[in-house]
Amino acid sequence: MLAVVILLTSCANNENQAATDNNIKVGVFSGGGSGSFIGLIEVSEALKIDKEITPCEVTSEEIMQGKLNELDVLIFPGGSGSTEFNNLGQQAAEKVRKFAYEDGKGLIGICAGGFILSTTPGYPSLQIFPEPDIRDGYYDRGRGLVAFHLNEKGKEIFYELAKEDSLYIQYYDGPIFKYPESDRADILASFYSDVANKPGYPEGTTPGKLIFATSEYGKGKVFISVGHPEATAGMRWIIPRMARWVSGNELVTYSDKLIRPGLNHKEVLYFSEQIKSEKKNFWKLFSEDDSIVINALDELYSIRSRPSIRWSIGLLRHESPEVRMHAAKYLLETEYTDAIPDMQAAVEQEEDQEQKAEMEKILIGLKKIVNQPAK
Repeated sequence: MLAVVILLTSCANNENQAATDNNIKVGVFSGGGSGSFIGLIEVSEALKIDKEITPCEVTSEEIMQGKLNELDVLIFPGGSGSTEFNNLGQQAAEKVRKFAYEDGKGLIGICAGGFILSTTPGYPSLQIFPEPDIRDGYYDRGRGLVAFHLNEKGKEIFYELAKEDSLYIQYYDGPIFKYPESDRADILASFYSDVANKPGYPEGTTPGKLIFATSEYGKGKVFISVGHPEATAGMRWIIPRMARWVSGNELVTYSDKLIRPGLNHKEVLYFSEQIKSEKKNFWKLFSEDDSIVINALDELYSIRSRPSIRWSIGLLRHESPEVRMHAAKYLLETEYTDAIPDMQAAVEQEEDQEQKAEMEKILIGLKKIVNQPAK
């Protein structure tokens, strides 16, 4: 039984990816604070894009038991940085520092992961990334689809985006680092958007501040994202790219169907109006009028509502075939591969043969997103 448990939990035996000696083994921290595991799920699913990456969840207990010895990269996902650090504890934190500093492995911090890696005075963190968060009392600035641009260093790593001026990524109260330019870290991309969504919050703080940055830590490499590429359709491939960079592996490209910078073409900041609209349209998903449900889903997509993607999964089991189909298309458009089991069940239960065939195509499309071969 113990052998079976080890087999099922090992990074090297992920059920979706056959491990080889050349696989990049990436752990995603699943300790307390990781966004009720939404961040954990979405980061893990984004890593599955790359056929040569084997992702797995990593707990604080496993870190203490030597799990880091099996990994090339450790990712701290979104959630609460201080809660993640609290769960990690001082001894496991020291093992994470050694993992990068002495062993030369890679660390990635996404949103809250940026907080936990930062060197912010007075904030409980690993003190690894050499930049402090501002912590000006306005850390919860808001959320939305924010605009940013890459500099020349950023274009070297994300070379598929080199010709793009304005780019967009989901943001949710991520860290705002103090220095817009620094000789201690390599800034790759900076905010265009001015995120100050709440009444009374000072404007003009975020423009020019970093969105993506890298640094060295002893023998290891660190990558910071203040936003959520894993939750941004058309940009999810950035997560495996980051993992490849910090692990010193070749930067391969992926399918054009996943690299879609033009999919998002305008800033969407969540002020009170957008928040009310999101909530209003959530309740419309329960309407007995199929057209209202479909229109609500379209409205939610138009404001790039991040949670609405997960809400659409239940609509695969709606009584209306039109609603089921609309939900399926929405999941494919947003690349939500965590819904593959739900899509599989929906296809198996579909009685209309014509619709069954269309949903089968969508299911195949979702499955093609994972295990992309290197190009």
